[in-house]
Amino acid sequence: MRTFLAAGLGLLALAAASAPLHAQTTDPAAAKARLDAMLDKEMPGLIATYQDLHAHPELAMQEVRTAAILAARLKKLGYTVTEKVGGTGVVAVLRNGDGPTVLVRADMDALPMAEKTGLPFSSKAPNAMHACGHDVHVTWLIAVAQGLVTLKDQWQGTVVLMGQPAEEALGGAKAMLDDGLLTRFPRPDYGLAAHVSNLPTGSVFIKEGASSSASDSYAITFHGRGAHGSMPSESIDPVVMGARFVTDVQTVISREREAGTFGVLTVGAFQAGTVPNIIPDEALVKVNLRSNDESTRNLLKDGMTRTAKAVAAMSRAGEPTIAYMGGTGAVINEAALARSTSALLKPLLGPGVVYIPASVPPMSGSEDWSEVVNAGVPSLYLGIGGYDPKVIAGLKAVGKPVPVNHSPLFAPDAEGAIRTATQAIVLSIVGGVRPAPKP
Repeated sequence: MRTFLAAGLGLLALAAASAPLHAQTTDPAAAKARLDAMLDKEMPGLIATYQDLHAHPELAMQEVRTAAILAARLKKLGYTVTEKVGGTGVVAVLRNGDGPTVLVRADMDALPMAEKTGLPFSSKAPNAMHACGHDVHVTWLIAVAQGLVTLKDQWQGTVVLMGQPAEEALGGAKAMLDDGLLTRFPRPDYGLAAHVSNLPTGSVFIKEGASSSASDSYAITFHGRGAHGSMPSESIDPVVMGARFVTDVQTVISREREAGTFGVLTVGAFQAGTVPNIIPDEALVKVNLRSNDESTRNLLKDGMTRTAKAVAAMSRAGEPTIAYMGGTGAVINEAALARSTSALLKPLLGPGVVYIPASVPPMSGSEDWSEVVNAGVPSLYLGIGGYDPKVIAGLKAVGKPVPVNHSPLFAPDAEGAIRTATQAIVLSIVGGVRPAPKP
């Protein structure tokens, strides 16, 4: 996942006006004090777990070791644990009397890249790194699980914890849904997810409405006719078709998209040929589309398809092959959950809790938590600050940027992020936040 809305830093004064959707049954401040005492005691072990996960990253659908660690820790806490859900996914259930069912997710996969942080617990895998912070997420899911057990006398209902594979590949949530996440286990009344960022620790960003963008990737193969490089007239050159497509397709953004509407069309790969003097018979172009609403999503897809077919026709070639590589929709945060969570957490966690109204555009990154939302689970996706403010200030003082998610230098303040995320998630559940009643 990607850096959460930096625009939230300018909205520190905003807070939701609505109160939690039901009467409090506990003292939130007392619950926080007990939770903080638990975190103080358990933090050394949690940091050891985080560092172990960081040193042993696993790519999408290969999270066998990570899943086993998570499952073992949750079983020890008394959860009923099911492994291998949707491949390498973990589902853990804790029943605590009558009440709502809440789903809490942490993603587990790493990225295929080399680490350059220089940390003493850097990745031992040459081609994998937790550059997005999912190692932090798994660790705070363990802390959330323990916090809910510690405060078991302060809440009622059922908690379903979800260790999800393959978020980076945008396929893990769907795989778990297809394997019965909402049918084999208690169906949640609402869901909570969170993501670490490079913003200051202690921050919790609560965005109403669209929280992330839809992402769709396509592979377009232009079919030509190969020939000797000295005889271009004997060819139908797919390289020319691909090059023309790369240029012309941007007019979908500049001339067809509404000027105030978010939309991105990126050509991320262009593969054709082997040597200078051979005109190949095929060229492969890979395209990524990002949007915040279905109308723009369809416009980008239609414009891309139309342009690809047009440039092939201009070269008197056959129609290109257009294959959908995968993607996911936008994450939509349920308004009542966003407002009630903000109202509950701000007095407990202070000015770091930032409520962002629906009118503010979401981040341009994408996240397959949207699959759970689109499956009918009202949800809230939180942004969690993950960099020590002193580190941020030090980097800015020497003119260096704060490393973002997916950077080989990404090295969050794990302790600060784990503490803040655990507080936000556990206190939301204990405090009784709710989505809007169903009509």
